[in-house]
Amino acid sequence: MSQPTKKQALGKGIRALLDNIEDEINAPREGVPAVNGQNSSINAIARIPVDLVEVNPKQPRHDFNAQALQELADSIKLHDIIQPITVVKTSQNKYQLISGERRWRASKMAGLKDIPAYVRTADGQEMLEMALLENLQRENLNAIEIAISYRRLMDECDLTQEQVSDRMKKERSTVANYLRLLKLPPDVQKAVRDGALSMGHARAIIGLEHIDQQLYVFRETMQRGLSVRQVEQLVKDMATERAPKETPVAAAKLPQAYKRIEDDMASALSTRVKLDRKKNGKGSILIEFYNDEDLERIMAKMNV
Repeated sequence: MSQPTKKQALGKGIRALLDNIEDEINAPREGVPAVNGQNSSINAIARIPVDLVEVNPKQPRHDFNAQALQELADSIKLHDIIQPITVVKTSQNKYQLISGERRWRASKMAGLKDIPAYVRTADGQEMLEMALLENLQRENLNAIEIAISYRRLMDECDLTQEQVSDRMKKERSTVANYLRLLKLPPDVQKAVRDGALSMGHARAIIGLEHIDQQLYVFRETMQRGLSVRQVEQLVKDMATERAPKETPVAAAKLPQAYKRIEDDMASALSTRVKLDRKKNGKGSILIEFYNDEDLERIMAKMNV
């Protein structure tokens, strides 16, 4: 029985690109010579010069671990590229990456002159969606990178949350939980991105409504090395303590514009800030610190 042709495998989304790689990768070596950008087949595999490949400016991934890249480059020197990159032809002698920037970078480091690639046709939005979907297949993305990719799929590819969950084969609640992380203060997001804070910690912190509370729990977590269960309990205790004090009347005391200022200051100083404004325009600002070292940190941020 004859094998399916490459043409039959096209148009099935990003997963089609990853099927039958080992069978297809032999084709360029056996029957397709390295190309110079003029005689490569569109929608097929070919070996193209690495210097003719340009980075996609909308590539969702920006952080590449130098040590991991070097390890991949060393492997490529021994075994060549196992999985082709995916590119689109943009001009007679140029290609733009859809996916595989890490493999392309490592190939350049390994000194390869050409690299196996799927050469496809796609418009700008299709390229972005394929790049985002391919990027999300990776296992080493942190929770914030995943959340940003989901948000970009919704905003730039005009997809609904349900459509994103369908494309990713994820529960809609899972996608929603990732997207909620983008509402956290920048310091908390950075800690998750750097691996200093787990998604479990972040999900517990986001259970608090106010940014000053979130930053307080974040700093307590980092300073005391709290477990996820301990953070969840702290959040629960804070919500219980604050609930009786917060009446609709009390919540309305601070106009929304000043509440945003309060939140922005809390985010900038990475601590709890309380802004009080009276009807005559006078007011006060309370900035909390947890110890002398924390006070010095806040003063440094304020250039005091």
